[in-house]
Amino acid sequence: MLKILFICTHNRCRSILAEAIARHVSEGALEVRSAGSQPAGQVFPGTLRYLESQGMSVDGLQSQSWDELESFAPDIVITVCDSAAGEACPLWMGDTARVHWGLPDPSKQPDETLQQEMFGQLGQMMEQRLRLLAEAPLETLRDRDSLESVVGQLLTSGRAS
Repeated sequence: MLKILFICTHNRCRSILAEAIARHVSEGALEVRSAGSQPAGQVFPGTLRYLESQGMSVDGLQSQSWDELESFAPDIVITVCDSAAGEACPLWMGDTARVHWGLPDPSKQPDETLQQEMFGQLGQMMEQRLRLLAEAPLETLRDRDSLESVVGQLLTSGRAS
């Protein structure tokens, strides 16, 4: 089973959203976690509202440090915010495959209606990418370059190959 770690600096919105959507769409085909280098300590309430409105489980979602996941040993790390993409990853990640999906941050939108619209757009795009990822034959792609290539293609072509 492919292990994916989603990283966003504060691990309160986009990485949590990615974790929940990946669990939902993969139906157990992917093992996913999320974390941050400077976790906020709580999940953004708008993220939980959006997930619940879509019928997705919020059980076990928490804002946590990537240091807590050292034993998780992900096959691939996907950064979802630009600041996290620029950070030096912990040594325990070693030569893990890494891909950056720069995503807008709905938590920055002060108007709750517009914020939930942003969550809807972001959630739909993430769901499409993560469904393709869950369906891709990634278990045969165990080297870093192949994983990065396939997951990176989801950004540009919208499909896994």
